[in-house]
Amino acid sequence: MTGSDLMQSLATRVAERDRAGLLRRARTVDAARSVHVQIDGRELLNFCSNDYLGLAQDKRIIKALQKAANESGIGSTAAHLVCGHRREHAQLEDALCEWTGREAALLFSSGWLANLGAMQALLARDAVCVQDKLNHASLLDAAQLADATLKRYPHGNAEGAARQLAGAKERPALLATDGVFSMDGDVAPLRELAALCKRENVALMVDDAHGLGVLGTHGTGSVSEAGLSQTDVPILMATLGKALGCMGAFVAGSRALIEGLTQFARTFVYTTAMPPALAAATCEAARIARTEDWRREKLQSLVARFRQGAAQLGLPLPESRTAIQPIVLGDTAHTVAASRTLEDHGFLVTAIRPPTVPQGKARLRVTLSAAHSEGDVDRLLDALTLVTEDTG
Repeated sequence: MTGSDLMQSLATRVAERDRAGLLRRARTVDAARSVHVQIDGRELLNFCSNDYLGLAQDKRIIKALQKAANESGIGSTAAHLVCGHRREHAQLEDALCEWTGREAALLFSSGWLANLGAMQALLARDAVCVQDKLNHASLLDAAQLADATLKRYPHGNAEGAARQLAGAKERPALLATDGVFSMDGDVAPLRELAALCKRENVALMVDDAHGLGVLGTHGTGSVSEAGLSQTDVPILMATLGKALGCMGAFVAGSRALIEGLTQFARTFVYTTAMPPALAAATCEAARIARTEDWRREKLQSLVARFRQGAAQLGLPLPESRTAIQPIVLGDTAHTVAASRTLEDHGFLVTAIRPPTVPQGKARLRVTLSAAHSEGDVDRLLDALTLVTEDTG
């Protein structure tokens, strides 16, 4: 196949996606003010960001970023192991360890890089990686890129995970799961999975991108909320661009794990370190998230208010006690139309379609933030009455 053939093949795939109504394009946000965004000259109330604690524009975090930028400049200029590891990075790693109760932590520039790096370092070609069917794409891709055998079990089904592990006897194995599932908002059965891994002598990895800051005492996440320790869940990954409102990710665990990742996680070794000013800002964000419990309390109050109102409207909400509250409409065209209707009335709620979610599971992924008010939620519910007639 020639270069032109490759380009034509790519163009054909794009055209097929367009015909199926699944073409995706980025929209430019011209301005953002708390939960309000401006797109194409219109101000919209945003109900689809991951800024769960309302920290992305917190003045204290901005001030920490500016102060560190004045002192350290912008770029870190190199990978961590060359000369890019600054004081701010070390302070952030220490803060994350203290918050999550882990011995050591390692920073990555994104959650994708963290998952890819961790699995590439841990898994060999003869290894098996057992994963929840609805895990984030980065976990699924990471296992495949590590050249391990990927086995998937039915969503949230610890018995299904056990069956997959039973077929991997005598082979090194890792069980990986989201803590909070990004498209459904439900929480993995972590106690059951941890017990299974202990019984089968298998390592457990939890991606807590959507749990850190939101669940657990002082926002310590889904693993802590489940009463599990570093021994139960030896590999913890979480991102810094959701509840913390910043950017990047980390893996935390034993000193031996972090030493191993430092040596063999290629996405850490060969990637420029995040800007030190961003690390300083994230350290302040972690402090605020850990200490200001009122943010989680308000978020939970808004979640309860939304779910009660949605139930009264007969909206198809799955079980979720987190900030992620998807309205599963099923049909792609109907979901896109519902998103446009909401936008016409001043609300930004993105339509999530295949392949991000399975066929027949298109949805409005409503996400709540501590920065929303009760009035914001009530206005969204009023607008959602416009789409209830066709939910089936």
